[in-house]
Amino acid sequence: MEKSNEIANRFREVILNGTWIANTNFQDQLSNVTWQQALTKVSSLNTIALLAFHINYYIAGVLHVFKGGNLEIRDKYSFDMPEITSEKDWNTLKESLFQNAEAFAKYVEQMSDEKLNSVFVDPKYGTYRRNIEALIEHSYYHLGQVSLIKKMILEKTS
Repeated sequence: MEKSNEIANRFREVILNGTWIANTNFQDQLSNVTWQQALTKVSSLNTIALLAFHINYYIAGVLHVFKGGNLEIRDKYSFDMPEITSEKDWNTLKESLFQNAEAFAKYVEQMSDEKLNSVFVDPKYGTYRRNIEALIEHSYYHLGQVSLIKKMILEKTS
């Protein structure tokens, strides 16, 4: 369980509470972003809201597998965000991301080394560990984008 705790903590670092790798995390970056800022388009970049949705889409999809469900997520749908028209909608998305992230981390903490090294859904997807680590890396990639887009938006409005 030592490995699973380590991986779960790495996952929490990028989404919920860490500062070791990027000196920030999704929760910190999104905490003071208004819904209008979250939807602000900067050039051809994705919006902050769309990136938050995208990461949550994958977390929720893998979490569904952890709970015994089928792998139902598809890359082609990972940016199909429902319309956000209010602060309430934006807060709902953020809450979903953070709740799914904590539930995800709790499942990871409970995984034995055997489970971490077992096939995730189909051999073509590799192991549970590989998929969890890929989700961590994918989240850091998009966290960097969120951070830069947020700076660009704040510079434009100040």
